[in-house]
Amino acid sequence: MTDKRSSPVISIITVCYNAEKFIESTIQSVLAQSYPHIEYIIVDGASRDNTMQVVEKYRSRIAKVVSEKDKGLYDAMNKGMQLATGDYLLFLNADDVLAGNTVLEDMLQVCPDADVYYGEAMFMDENGADLGLRSTQTPHKVPEQLTWKSLKHGMVVSHQAYIIRRRLSPLYDLQYKVCADIDWMIRTLKASRQICNTHQVVAKFRVGGTSKQRQQLAWKERYRILSHYYGHLPNFTHHLFIALRYIFSKKY
Repeated sequence: MTDKRSSPVISIITVCYNAEKFIESTIQSVLAQSYPHIEYIIVDGASRDNTMQVVEKYRSRIAKVVSEKDKGLYDAMNKGMQLATGDYLLFLNADDVLAGNTVLEDMLQVCPDADVYYGEAMFMDENGADLGLRSTQTPHKVPEQLTWKSLKHGMVVSHQAYIIRRRLSPLYDLQYKVCADIDWMIRTLKASRQICNTHQVVAKFRVGGTSKQRQQLAWKERYRILSHYYGHLPNFTHHLFIALRYIFSKKY
């Protein structure tokens, strides 16, 4: 039997609500992985559609399933973290799929025993057809060497393409309703020492629209978060650049 360091357990957490349309493809992409040391956790927000009926088809192969009301996405993700017992965490929500059947195995082989593994994400349409890499379809470029300072330019790495050592992962800060992920990622990166760019497409996710109200809240929350970590004046300069980039590219 191999030792724990050479065969770490990856806790994959899927948060869902009324996701009957896409949850099966998410589950199948996890169960199809060649890497055998996976703890799969599904946290459902008391869906009113057939989500749980789909989940039940695979129940024997899923480590933990919870279906109950929550206080929103990040509360559900916190529940998943609190249930996890693996060495690493990966969030793969109900509109997401892993990019290939060997992707987790391939990632771990790049840098054994890293604190963070990261890579690219692919956009896909409702039918699962590839639309292009996030880094080519938006201004967000995956850094060659990711650090906590990389996020002063925004969410440069998708959470679907980000694996973090579980003991270094804090809970999401629930005061943020839209941008708790960027605050969480900054905190995890500040706590990490070995950060590995796998140069792989890790996951695919569907492109969804964002309401104007939600977009405005996102800007406010992100400005507050980044000012906290990087200072008000540098953050103002970065956001001015981001605003101009958004106006000209329309791809933010």
